[in-house]
Amino acid sequence: MRLINRVPSRPVGLMLGALPFVAIILAYVAGSEIRLAANPADKLLPALDTIRETAARLFTETDKRSGDILLWQDTFASLRRLFLGVGISALLSLSIGMAIGLLPYARKGLTGFVAVLSMVPPLALLPILFIVFGLGEVSKVVLIVIGITPFMTRDLSQRVLDIPVEQIVKAQTLGASSFVIALRVALPQVLPRLISAVRLSLGSAWLFLIAAEAVAADVGLGYRIFLVRRYLAMDIILTYVIWITLLAFVIDWVLKRISERAFPWMGAGL
Repeated sequence: MRLINRVPSRPVGLMLGALPFVAIILAYVAGSEIRLAANPADKLLPALDTIRETAARLFTETDKRSGDILLWQDTFASLRRLFLGVGISALLSLSIGMAIGLLPYARKGLTGFVAVLSMVPPLALLPILFIVFGLGEVSKVVLIVIGITPFMTRDLSQRVLDIPVEQIVKAQTLGASSFVIALRVALPQVLPRLISAVRLSLGSAWLFLIAAEAVAADVGLGYRIFLVRRYLAMDIILTYVIWITLLAFVIDWVLKRISERAFPWMGAGL
């Protein structure tokens, strides 16, 4: 049997999926033990027990000055910015993408602009955003919007363009207006793609969020990581990094389940 036709069983698949994570953990443990054996005060690669103890403390202990648990406070602040930025981007991308895909005038007027905008490095605009919108919440949300909207718009507009012409012609034959065609023909086929585009854009959205919080913020996951780096508190930094990764995984998993339940005809995805 050819290798491309061999499908692993479920236990084997689970084992293969776990192997990269196990390898990374083992490599970290080995590196940590080597460094701590040479220097017990080394902070670069703290032991797993140290990270576990730090995580337990960060998730449960309140700050002496504010009385709040800082990790939860940072989490809520970052998630609020993330959801707001991604939500605005999704609405803009859906509207502009459908307009480009369905309306020839919009296609001629916006395709080039969106393509050029997608080439601009969003992080290079961060100083401009701080000057224009200030150091508050708006600039952080706008950075996420600018960072992921062009990509999502191009993806969704192409999905609209891929709709078979026969469906558009049949809808017009039945007397459907442009608005009805957009609502009843294009939108149901674009929504699954929108969720996929959001899932693919989440990594970039987190990147822009952490960068903005690191530069100008007084609360947030990115702010806390860059605050404690000056003390070489790698146990805290690694705890935050693991927590951010877990949050991103959960959000992606939820979006995947929503897509599977709402649009089962799309089939299995990543």
